[in-house]
Amino acid sequence: MKSEDLKEVVKRKYGAIANHSLQMAPLSCCGSSGCCGELEFSMIGDEYQHVEGYNPDADLGLGCGIPTQFADIKRGDHLLDLGSGAGNDCFVARVIVGDTGKVTGLDFTDAMVRRAVENAHKLGHTNVSFVKGDIEEMPFTDSTFDVIVSNCVLNLVPDKNKAFAEMMRVLKPSGHFCVSDVVLKGNLPEELKNDAEMYVGCVSGAIEINEYLSIIALQGFKNITVHKQKEILIPKEIMDKYLSVTEGIRFKDSDNGIYSITVSGYKN
Repeated sequence: MKSEDLKEVVKRKYGAIANHSLQMAPLSCCGSSGCCGELEFSMIGDEYQHVEGYNPDADLGLGCGIPTQFADIKRGDHLLDLGSGAGNDCFVARVIVGDTGKVTGLDFTDAMVRRAVENAHKLGHTNVSFVKGDIEEMPFTDSTFDVIVSNCVLNLVPDKNKAFAEMMRVLKPSGHFCVSDVVLKGNLPEELKNDAEMYVGCVSGAIEINEYLSIIALQGFKNITVHKQKEILIPKEIMDKYLSVTEGIRFKDSDNGIYSITVSGYKN
């Protein structure tokens, strides 16, 4: 599947999630509600309930970590959230940057941007804004942000070199990023990697962890640190859908796997 086709798949699926959440309880292509056709895959994201600034209306269950936890955000910072969705991490970050700071969310799905704007309006936030745009071609000038965060989004970006290059460009000279994302250890079977629904289910867009970290370094980031990693177990029914019994056993017995990680890096 070509890059633009993959983007359209992601946009369509996440638009459906945003529109669905306006009418009923949140559901996720990474959750157990099966919004991606027959796909049922749980990312088992970290719990936000006790995080200051958390707003249930903005949590669509799409995350795989809490990047703000390790982002070293300071009062007065201008923070960018990539793939901001309904605004969950933006509202958490807003508490940390305070009234003197600013939070900007970037998402390329119209329905998600609308949902986030509505949530910000309900909360009365005047220093949180949401912009439509592509992570590979961000609509921001150079050296704009102090901190960038992202939660289970960059793995869905087809060209990760472009994504991290753009992050480097829009960060201030003293800026840094902290993202939670999904990576692989070893090789994921092609049957999983090439399936479009699994792609939007936050798995097949993932790349091997060493390649992921190498891309970050290649774009010039320093002091790269993996703060947290957690294995994501694929349910048997999903394995059975894509792999034969023999292939499933071979995969389980190998050192291969899917992990959520939280990693940071500094521009200088």
